[in-house]
Amino acid sequence: MKSRISKILEEIDIKKQELKEEYVKLMEKYNFSFNKWKIVFSREAREANRKKKNSVFESIFSARVREVLSIPFIYSMIIPALILDLFLFMYQNTAIRLYGIPLAKRSDYITFDRKELDYLNWLQKINCLYCSYVNWLFSYAVEVWGRTEKYWCPIKSAKKMKTSHDWQRYFADYGDAEWFRECFHSIDEYYKEKETNMN
Repeated sequence: MKSRISKILEEIDIKKQELKEEYVKLMEKYNFSFNKWKIVFSREAREANRKKKNSVFESIFSARVREVLSIPFIYSMIIPALILDLFLFMYQNTAIRLYGIPLAKRSDYITFDRKELDYLNWLQKINCLYCSYVNWLFSYAVEVWGRTEKYWCPIKSAKKMKTSHDWQRYFADYGDAEWFRECFHSIDEYYKEKETNMN
């Protein structure tokens, strides 16, 4: 028994598939491809991108004072991020395994592909590496905790939240006790369906 909310969430999954197809079109537009997990640009694209690169000195001397002042605050966030990463690793390999929930693959959420862009200088690449790590780490954390919520408390919120994880479509509607009983501690069918939707 699926509610209208669940059906809308399924439609969102279809749109996500369309979005994947648009990413494939980007590959053709900007002349790059994947060789296993590595991104490979055509020789022509690399040469064109190199011509658009600013030097490190240009990056440093064009920085505004407020951007320079923010550096210690931005980079100090690496400490809680690394702690979160460590605790997610421990959590997945203890509690998630004990619940019998399939582990979230870290590689599905964390990628460092911006280093392949020849129009970035090495300082910009370091900044992009850091931003990629922290943002994708949070996405990975949301997935791990979404799996936890699916196991223990698969109930949609009473009000629409600004954002949520992909597991919401498998949750019972707020107030639907019967559907909650069906969802509670259920694992197999949901994970198979979600893995199919991700690929």
